Amino acid sequence: MTAFNFTNQTVLITGASSGIGRVFAETLAARGAHLLLLARSGAVLDNLAQELSRRHGIRAHALVADLSLHGAAAQAHAQAWTLGMAPDVLINNAGFATHGRFESIDLARQAAEVTVNCTALMEMTHCVLPHMLAKGRGAIINVASTAALQPDPYMAVYGASKAFVLSFSEALWAENRSRGVRVLALCPGATDTAFFDVVAAPEAAVGKRMDPQAVVDEALRALDRGRSSHVAGRPNRLLAWLPRLLPRLLPRQTVLGIVEGMLKPKTA
Repeated sequence: MTAFNFTNQTVLITGASSGIGRVFAETLAARGAHLLLLARSGAVLDNLAQELSRRHGIRAHALVADLSLHGAAAQAHAQAWTLGMAPDVLINNAGFATHGRFESIDLARQAAEVTVNCTALMEMTHCVLPHMLAKGRGAIINVASTAALQPDPYMAVYGASKAFVLSFSEALWAENRSRGVRVLALCPGATDTAFFDVVAAPEAAVGKRMDPQAVVDEALRALDRGRSSHVAGRPNRLLAWLPRLLPRLLPRQTVLGIVEGMLKPKTA
């Protein structure tokens, strides 16, 4: 499969103000892509859009939206069309986690977690896919997580939401592989971003934190190869085999107990 050419393609990136999303924006601007940067922080997005436009001579616009609100994804997509920038590429990066015993975490916060991680991602994908299919060309990268690879005690909703992203993305890869649209589920492990500041749980980070630029570089190589999913980082890929291997050697409940011990809050 040939490398995906981003030159003069319009890329919509959710969660673009920091972390992996921001690195995607910087990397693809350098490749000549025009950008739609979506997040809640308007001032940060405006500054980033102006900086990347000036540095790379591309069009970049901020789309300020709270994806935890019903209909926000569709409204942002409509705004993109109003700007004359129908997305040719979608990077669904927005997401967040909660950590702790399920019943002790605010229900509204966990409901918002499902909305951002799953519903908004699905809605945005549904909005952009028809345009890509009409052109016979496009790409969608949905950021899942290594948390998608097994149940995650104390991060029950997050792990389940990322399992949805992985399953959903691989299904779309199969549906669209002969129609010109590439779909990739990206599964990073612990990454050096503000993610763990939001979740406020250092024990949620398993393994050494990976540089976000390395995560993005691996994602783009996997997209070029036509992969349906990719676990970023060799150590993470080795760990990804454990949920498949251990149940053959140990009872599933024993495996869950191991994961529970790794993720258990220090105050639990």
